Amino acid sequence: MRRVLSFSGYWQFSAVVLVALLAGCTAPRSVIHSGRVTPHGEFKVGANFGGNLSTEPIGQLKDVTEDAIVALANRDSVYYDGLVRSATKAAIAYTLDPFGPTFDFYVRYGVLPRVDVGYKYASGVHVLDAMYQFMGPVAGVSTRSANERWYGSVGLQYAGQSSNILDKLFLDKLSPVLQFTAKRRDVLVPLVFSRSFGADEEFGNISFGVAYNHTFVEYGLVPGKLYEKVGGGKAVQIEGLTRTQSFPSYGLFVNAKIGAKRIYLLPALSMFYQSYGTYELLKQEKADFSGITIVPSIGVQIGLGQGKTGR
Repeated sequence: MRRVLSFSGYWQFSAVVLVALLAGCTAPRSVIHSGRVTPHGEFKVGANFGGNLSTEPIGQLKDVTEDAIVALANRDSVYYDGLVRSATKAAIAYTLDPFGPTFDFYVRYGVLPRVDVGYKYASGVHVLDAMYQFMGPVAGVSTRSANERWYGSVGLQYAGQSSNILDKLFLDKLSPVLQFTAKRRDVLVPLVFSRSFGADEEFGNISFGVAYNHTFVEYGLVPGKLYEKVGGGKAVQIEGLTRTQSFPSYGLFVNAKIGAKRIYLLPALSMFYQSYGTYELLKQEKADFSGITIVPSIGVQIGLGQGKTGR
């Protein structure tokens, strides 16, 4: 019988969402870059706070509560039913787009006059990226830089998350019944245009653009004490599965950098749409997922060094 979410259940679900928002591990898709890359020989360091608000996993989690999952996990044997199906769908949806807070700190370095590279540690995820500036003056080189205010750049970012994606969500309590494993890899390509406030972004900038993200997912469902009844009422353990899949995401973003003397405040907002695709569940059942993700953030950035081209 399908579990009905009571009034108290809604409060519990809200509490679960809050816990996930305080301890989640999310995909790093906030775009804080401007069209002007880090000047050659200089560093940028910073930190950001934000969130990954994804509609699909939040919608799937409304069908399960922590009490129901704990009760299920404490049974000696469990038969596949609607609750197990809902929990499986929620686990997959959360893996595809983990919702929760984002916190990251990063360092960037200008390796060439129009190229910089960066490393970011984002909520437990290691992120590497590079940006190439194809439009606008090179800091300290072009004599026209005081009058030119428009910049453009394109980048490539790689991030990976391992099988601990569900560790901060109550669905991991289902592991005695159903061991869920997952790995994901994300490749993000942002195209950024920006308008400088002052020469060479002396007082910051306003930036906007589009982003393409491609996610590669591998997930596994390994039943422990999960059974189904076959002819004659005989209990048979359900077979597990391992699958790989990928899906694209399409995003728009806007951000700003406001400050002076190399210390800046960075508010940013990104929005992505993705059709995650069709995913196989146990007993050859399938589920389709799609949704919108909103990624707000705010951070602080500090510029360091004098560079190799002068100021």
